[in-house]
Amino acid sequence: MFKNEKQNDCLKMDNSGKEKEANALMAEAEKKMKSSQSFFGALFGGSSKLEEACDMLVRAANMYKMAKNWCAAGNAFSQAAHLHLQMQSKHDAATNFIDAGNAFKKADPQEAINCLNRAIEIYTDMGRFTIAAKHHISIAEIYETELVDVDKAIAHYEQAADYYRGEESTSSANKCLLKVATYAAQLEQYQKAIEIYEQVGTHAMDSTLLKYSAKDHFFKAALCHFCVDHLNAKLAVQKYEEMFPAFSDSRECKLLKKLLDAWEEQNVDAYTDAVKEFDTISRLDQWLTTMLLRIKKTIQDEESDLR
Repeated sequence: MFKNEKQNDCLKMDNSGKEKEANALMAEAEKKMKSSQSFFGALFGGSSKLEEACDMLVRAANMYKMAKNWCAAGNAFSQAAHLHLQMQSKHDAATNFIDAGNAFKKADPQEAINCLNRAIEIYTDMGRFTIAAKHHISIAEIYETELVDVDKAIAHYEQAADYYRGEESTSSANKCLLKVATYAAQLEQYQKAIEIYEQVGTHAMDSTLLKYSAKDHFFKAALCHFCVDHLNAKLAVQKYEEMFPAFSDSRECKLLKKLLDAWEEQNVDAYTDAVKEFDTISRLDQWLTTMLLRIKKTIQDEESDLR
């Protein structure tokens, strides 16, 4: 016990030591920046002073990271990025904005997004769309988990997919689009979700590696149809069987047919039994559970309308 306490004290001292070192480096960087702006400073190696200041800011940022002072680390990286922009070093500026964003993620999600957006602007300006797409995904994930703003998460996943498509990275684009479809269906934007699931499913069935996943995409598309109208769902299942004959033998297709029969008979018990049977072999995730409950509710609503 005593040993652990001693180790913790040493860590605290070490962290506060790192923070002091970082503060000293920040002050030194500030001096370098000021002297580079003076008349004589600009005359005698102003740009080299700015480079030295950049190095100091990055070193300070890394020390703040070691001390787990994430905001200070983010600010130091951000200052370094702005200096690099001043020196026309776009690539270094973008790298520092990403570092700043990663530090801010742990303390200030909105500021993390601001820094990542600055980096994206630089990368798109340089024609580096694949890297820009990757950071749009990072922003989407912050909106998903930290700020819980689904609409903004969707917008960033769509932008990432757009950039990936432009660079012929279809599978990366499809991963982003599937995220969009998941949220669109949850928000009852079924048509948007259906279009994506069908597009990705069609792409998958033509690929030897991805063929197996096609049935999942068609299954989800059919469930979205079912949430809108049972006849639409019936026609969709027939269409998917014609497009992709392997779909007919899948457990997903068999479940859909049982659910359609139960709906036509307005038989809630048969519907529930079919879902339970499916769930014993393939566990239902939260999304599937939500969709299946929405469809079940339409049977109950129809029943109460008939009474």
